[in-house]
Amino acid sequence: MTQLITHVSPQSLTDVLQAAGYRVNPSEQNGIVQLLSASQGIGYAVRFGNAAVEQGSYVDFTFSCALRVQGELPQGVAEQWNATRRFARLSLQGEFLVMEMDVVVAAGVSNDHLRGNLELWDRLLQEFIVYLRDFSQAPAAQAAKVVVTEEEEVAL
Repeated sequence: MTQLITHVSPQSLTDVLQAAGYRVNPSEQNGIVQLLSASQGIGYAVRFGNAAVEQGSYVDFTFSCALRVQGELPQGVAEQWNATRRFARLSLQGEFLVMEMDVVVAAGVSNDHLRGNLELWDRLLQEFIVYLRDFSQAPAAQAAKVVVTEEEEVAL
């Protein structure tokens, strides 16, 4: 029988990410631990949510990718994504365009389920960049840039 995972810790999730070939750097701000990683050159964070009974463990976490916006985004960028995509939501938070995806383990999930969510997140990151590029081709798009990495910018 498969052992079910009912909570994750920064170390256990680091192990899952590293086993999938991702580099992981733990980071702490104001006593809050998050994991920093990247896929396809796009940085993202893993933020922990609700605490589990076991000290230092959590029953959910969020994958989060924040891209800095330079200029004004065309109307409807986030709304169209949210209306046409499942699993990850897009929002404008100050000067950042943020894509987030929640993962819940509270009821018990397999290691394969965690790995599947990681693969889904990776795929959504790829689709996100393609979406931004395609959206920029729309006639209503105005000049704006979303900084993806130091090497790449997506013009909108």
